[in-house]
Amino acid sequence: MPELRKDPIVGRWVIISTERGKRPSEFESYQAPSKAGFCPFCPGNESKTPNEVLAYRKNGGVANSPGWHIRVVPNKYPALKVEGDLNREGDGVYDKMNGVGAHEVIIESPDHKDTLSHMTPGQFEEVLWAYRDRIIDLKKDMRLRYILIFKNHGEAAGASLEHTHSQLIALPIIPKRVSEELDGALEYYNFKERCIFCDIIRQETLQGVRIVAENRDFIAVSPYAPKSPFEIWILPKVHESNFENCQKHHYENLSMIFSDVLRRMDKVLNYPPYNFILHAAPMKDGATQFYHWHFELMPKLTRMAGFEWGSGFYINPTPPEEAAKFLRDAKV
Repeated sequence: MPELRKDPIVGRWVIISTERGKRPSEFESYQAPSKAGFCPFCPGNESKTPNEVLAYRKNGGVANSPGWHIRVVPNKYPALKVEGDLNREGDGVYDKMNGVGAHEVIIESPDHKDTLSHMTPGQFEEVLWAYRDRIIDLKKDMRLRYILIFKNHGEAAGASLEHTHSQLIALPIIPKRVSEELDGALEYYNFKERCIFCDIIRQETLQGVRIVAENRDFIAVSPYAPKSPFEIWILPKVHESNFENCQKHHYENLSMIFSDVLRRMDKVLNYPPYNFILHAAPMKDGATQFYHWHFELMPKLTRMAGFEWGSGFYINPTPPEEAAKFLRDAKV
């Protein structure tokens, strides 16, 4: 059973994941069929993954068989396990609990060579619907408090398999970084009675210099103080704290702007590895006026070193205004 342990000084929780420690070394080498000759995410290899928890098939079909175009399975080497009780307990000055949660893989396409930037907006939209469907299902589990959806694209960004996929981890606690963002947004709201993210959208729209792309429902900006070069935030223009509460046309327009941004990034940065993370309100909070869901997209262009790890500061060599102009002017 994995275990959650709390740092008593800064309040940060750490997952001690025994299952991932047992990950076989050959699993890391599955980068492409031409190298390894086998991919557990490709159609026909459904028996090589845990049983699917969600799949979209055009004409129905048998579960855990080919014919799907989106497939969600539990991670074979999960950071957390859905079975068991939390069993919170003290260990002297320390606190710990069982590593209860969910760790799932969203296989975004049956085509091994596909990437999100090459998908049609319609294909991309189905990935977003899969995120929504899994969030709604996992919200029923009263043990869970936060769902983090993220993507590691490329080996340098942490992807162990080349086949396009993203991941979901549902946690029984709210991560420290999420709490810090929530606290900052709430403090701003208590002072000004406005959502900080809504104010950012208004200011970025007025100034225009950090906008990468926009459509009727969404805006993509290079944030004012980015942690990494060419970081991009994609935000809904209408206030909403929960990603899963969006309407159908929101997912349509989100897929279009997300596809556009990824293609611009590929063009300007020559197909970089990247990470993206869905930031949303905690599961039990319901709709909040002070927090605004959004995606944060970070190309992997620099590495954190001693200063960053030791100070918590980030050194970014590219001003966001220049990054936004490069991306905005890209011919895609």
